[in-house]
Amino acid sequence: MTRQLGPSTAGGRGIDGYLAEDVVLQTARTLAHELGLAPIAASTGAALRLFAAMVNARAVIEIGTGTGVSGLWLLRGMRPDGVLTTIDTDAEHQRFARRVFLEAGYASSRSRVIAGRALDVLPRLTDGGYDLMVIDGDPAEHDAGVIGAARLLRPGGVVAVVGCGFDLAEAIRDRSDTWLPALLPTPDGLLAAVRR
Repeated sequence: MTRQLGPSTAGGRGIDGYLAEDVVLQTARTLAHELGLAPIAASTGAALRLFAAMVNARAVIEIGTGTGVSGLWLLRGMRPDGVLTTIDTDAEHQRFARRVFLEAGYASSRSRVIAGRALDVLPRLTDGGYDLMVIDGDPAEHDAGVIGAARLLRPGGVVAVVGCGFDLAEAIRDRSDTWLPALLPTPDGLLAAVRR
């Protein structure tokens, strides 16, 4: 018998109630709301953590640091020696994220926080040196971020685009020589693709 996963799954709490967030994640989420940011849903975070674990991520790029909600999910899926490189234009938000990472027990050496526009920073990063790239910044720059991911990710690496528009999803699907994509039904609209 086949059973559908729906809003009533997980004891009526819905998909985002499946994995409870601890106090540190709740604090990061509250900070985000206080600053007028929209943090990723818990189900999106769980998917990002899963991707990091699946590729045994040692090196991850995140575009859009916020207050560290997605960064915490990523760190929790990465190898113990992994380093998260997170890029954001707002240094104040990044200060909160650094504090959140430390409160969660991650040494400062586990994250490299870079203030600036992703499109200015990405060209300075190592070709093929990353296992996973998460794009959650300015939607107008998502396509350029995916182009950067094609250069920065190793074969078998994963790009995940949060809030992916359908036009970009179709463009990635049509680049089948480079990407093997899937749209995931998280509240944030998550596209994930493996670098061929």
